Amino acid sequence: MQEHSYSVVVSAPPEEVWEVFWYRAPDRPSSRIGSIEVLHPGDEIGEGLVRHCTFPVPRLLLSGGVGQSWEWLTEVKPYVSWKYDAVGKPLWSRAEGRTRLEDLGDGRTRIHFQERYEAFNPLMRAIGLERYVHKRISRDNDAILAALEGGLRWHRRRRAREAADEPEPA
Repeated sequence: MQEHSYSVVVSAPPEEVWEVFWYRAPDRPSSRIGSIEVLHPGDEIGEGLVRHCTFPVPRLLLSGGVGQSWEWLTEVKPYVSWKYDAVGKPLWSRAEGRTRLEDLGDGRTRIHFQERYEAFNPLMRAIGLERYVHKRISRDNDAILAALEGGLRWHRRRRAREAADEPEPA
């Protein structure tokens, strides 16, 4: 079993950060670090949401450098936290992760990520491939921070466009 946790701070309140993760309209921007397709939206706050994710993995796994996971989101607390359970491939595995938003005040939020990961095949664990793959997947924290900041900028521009398009009240 592999475990990984890290935190990043962004200049946005938790409500704006939440929007980066949970916005599902068709105009949602894509990311260089992967994709997320919602297969089932869950309830009104996202409890039970099911998603299919793609992300880069080492090419030695013979998947063209693309990994996939199918994730189920639970314990959703809007603007605060959520949990996911996942099954992934090409190194068939299971994962459990949590994301928590900590309001730092002054319009800043610390985002805490935590994940536990385990390959199903005990041989993959014994030869160290589980550790190697999880380390490679988890190493790009700077790319995640850049993607979050880009998402925040995109949503701010989107909200400004929407506000400009609203007719003046009579």
